[in-house]
Amino acid sequence: MATHKRLPAIARYFPVFQWGKTYDRDIFTNDLVAALIVTIMLIPQSLAYALLAGLPAEMGIYASIVPIILYAIFGTSRALAVGPVALISLMTAAAIGNMALQGTAEYITAALTLAFISGLFLIAMGIFRLGFLANFLSHPVIAGFITATGLIIATSQLKHILGINASGHNLQELFSSIFSNLSQTNFYTLVIGAGATGFLFWVRKGMKPALQKLGFSPRIAEIATKAGPVAAVVITIFVTWIFDLTENGVKVVGAVPQGLPPLTLPSFSSEIWEQLIGAAVLISIIGFVESISVAQTLAAKKRQRIDPNQELIGLGAANIGASLTGGYPVTGGFSRSVVNFDAGAETPAAGAYTAIGLALAAVFLTPLIFYLPKATLAATIIVAVLSLVDFSILKKTWAYSKADFIAVAATMLLTLTMGVEIGIVAGVGLSILIHLYNTSRPHMAVVGLVPGTQHYRNVLRHKVETHEHILTLRVDESLYFANARYLEDSIYDMVAKRPKLEHVILMCPAVNAIDMSALESLEAINERLKALDIKFHLSEVKGPVTDRLKRCDFFHHLTGKIYLSQHQAIEELTKG
Repeated sequence: MATHKRLPAIARYFPVFQWGKTYDRDIFTNDLVAALIVTIMLIPQSLAYALLAGLPAEMGIYASIVPIILYAIFGTSRALAVGPVALISLMTAAAIGNMALQGTAEYITAALTLAFISGLFLIAMGIFRLGFLANFLSHPVIAGFITATGLIIATSQLKHILGINASGHNLQELFSSIFSNLSQTNFYTLVIGAGATGFLFWVRKGMKPALQKLGFSPRIAEIATKAGPVAAVVITIFVTWIFDLTENGVKVVGAVPQGLPPLTLPSFSSEIWEQLIGAAVLISIIGFVESISVAQTLAAKKRQRIDPNQELIGLGAANIGASLTGGYPVTGGFSRSVVNFDAGAETPAAGAYTAIGLALAAVFLTPLIFYLPKATLAATIIVAVLSLVDFSILKKTWAYSKADFIAVAATMLLTLTMGVEIGIVAGVGLSILIHLYNTSRPHMAVVGLVPGTQHYRNVLRHKVETHEHILTLRVDESLYFANARYLEDSIYDMVAKRPKLEHVILMCPAVNAIDMSALESLEAINERLKALDIKFHLSEVKGPVTDRLKRCDFFHHLTGKIYLSQHQAIEELTKG
């Protein structure tokens, strides 16, 4: 018989003490190789996402150093790679874009503050074990939201591919701004941007098979493919420098501060906090959902366990770390985590080694990216986010659930036309409203005995035996304030159509809870049926529901009985 040891408190809150005990040379080697591959991928990606957020390029690297180390200490996923991601970068830009101009100290301070508030909120959720709140974001709504934001992100980067000025928070504004400035397109920038985009798409799909055909091993081909974006960076830097394309209007990253992340402080102004707290909550929840989805998927492949509430603390610590070291909001990224996992990472230490690699890059490599075209970074973003665009979710939800389709379509439409914050809030709100509507009109069935069995099924679906003096109604939903009156009305309507009725049995195998409003409705039903000389019974009531009903005097006033099974109820009520 298997026994499970309870983890010591220090290992529960600091998972590093759990996996650290078994750390050896082989694990170290695997983690180091994975860190090398991820570091190569993250250098251009981190710079690109900072650009997307409207922040200096170096903040992308800063946000990928200390946060990774803090997550390695507090997080429970062995493969999750924490840092800037496209969606959170876009939401950051949307949240602080109206507060200050890009490139100003106030804009940077707002980004730091946003990360700090987000970190506090995530830690508070973890301490109070509120990870379940993320369940209010349904998968279809998240899929629709990510698809819509992917399109917005890709469109927002076209200005860098074309070398023009354009702005906007939704698809309509962006397209309008791009088209109105299309005549200003810079030919050299367009060649670099289009070339980098095409190359990166080929790297993603065609580079690995091509290298294997040339005789390279799958492992070498895989590493070379992950390093593809770095090749695009190196080539475009060299071309821009050798031909002095900055003189021809090609915009480059420019001077990037050389050194480790600085110590920074967020703003503690109540006015700024009031402006950012709503966006911080949204960023926190969406970042957590994205992160936990990736973490659980990767953990399942190795039969590992993820603690959602501890993940909240790990991500919260990472965000606070970002705010104190020149970064901005971070979360677990899909692409980098998958690369980390596929590269052989076995523990969060791989993330710490990645942080060291990025720190070395910040110290020694930043002078080399002066001539890095912004068009190359835009190409990196476009290729990354378009892989997340999935219109098939519309087809799937239309075929399976029209209600889910409405939620997904509305989320996508509102995100594209009104912006990311309105889109996700509307999606969550609509999902909750649809759930409330569906549960307020629960499926209920009049049931009868399937001949030769002890099973009771819907009279509209099966040939069953019924009795004219007994009505059995099965309710397939928990009873609460939103559906209590619907249950009352349904029973009264059915009773009115059956003049010979003597017993009503409410069959409750799917009732997991009965709240106070529903209890009052059951009491009202009991009294109404008593006045008609009809007994009211319950069958197959679950233990926890029975325990709660025993706390009041409902059973004392019930005109009928509580039966363990529906068959027992019919057997007893038909004896006479």
